[in-house]
Amino acid sequence: MKQPLDSNQYAYLVRLAAFAATATALILVLLKLYAWFATDASAMLASATDSILDLFASIMNVVILRFALAPADKEHKFGHGKAESLAGLVQAAFVLGSALLLVFNGLDRIINPQQIVRTEVGMVVSIIAIVMTLSLVMLQKYVIKRTKSVAISADALHYQSDLLLNLGVLAALFLSQGYWLQADGVFTVAVGIFLLIGAGKIIWTSVHHLMDHELTDEELKTIRTIVLAHEGAHGLHELRTRQAGPDRFIQFHLELDEKLSLLEAHGIGEAIESEIIRALAPCEVFIHHDPLSVVKPSDKKKSFVSD
Repeated sequence: MKQPLDSNQYAYLVRLAAFAATATALILVLLKLYAWFATDASAMLASATDSILDLFASIMNVVILRFALAPADKEHKFGHGKAESLAGLVQAAFVLGSALLLVFNGLDRIINPQQIVRTEVGMVVSIIAIVMTLSLVMLQKYVIKRTKSVAISADALHYQSDLLLNLGVLAALFLSQGYWLQADGVFTVAVGIFLLIGAGKIIWTSVHHLMDHELTDEELKTIRTIVLAHEGAHGLHELRTRQAGPDRFIQFHLELDEKLSLLEAHGIGEAIESEIIRALAPCEVFIHHDPLSVVKPSDKKKSFVSD
């Protein structure tokens, strides 16, 4: 199992991805607006509009992540991690708006196809956009793999769709030169539908996190393994977990021999807590100590961990 990131590493990676996305989107907006004015291509307008929405979404990401990565304070003692899921929902709204705009523009060009001028300008800009976007997506995928950030995952969807959109623009610019005039609109509609599907996935993931979903089966198994491997621990029950941003919150009842002194029981709990934190950091662990004589068979069913 890969060593989890600490809070500082998590913050550095998500900030790096967020600022890189914002800078990339700004450059692409300027390039695509120029190309749209030069070519009057519907697909290029759609691509420029999509990049504008990407830029606003990325800026929103940077702002919201400042709150999400802030440490716990007096008013938010469990931290601000859920702001990241809210960022995902905000971005989903941007994606939906972008998708609908692309579909409407594409349908208009299918019904009223037009010849595209100065296609070489659009092609060069599209190739530059593909190279820049591909570099950004590679960085985002690395950050997502390390952090599993909801906000960066939502942001990455925009730029992954941009790869398809830019390829579609290239194809549309070529085919619209007397081969298939409706290609400009067809590719625009296709990318819009892709974005609509992606927006649904972002909404599902964000709501999933906001509803305090349990940690993964692998993480739950790690907790159980650590507890049962410790000498003096007879088991655990009522295991409850959740995650907010990078932070995991874990609580359970630890079953101990009732003949242990309070100091001995405390020592066992401290050792188990430290080991879980090392394995699943950043996390907070809350342990309630139960003597074996008060543990009921029904309590075992509350651990939510399969054998």
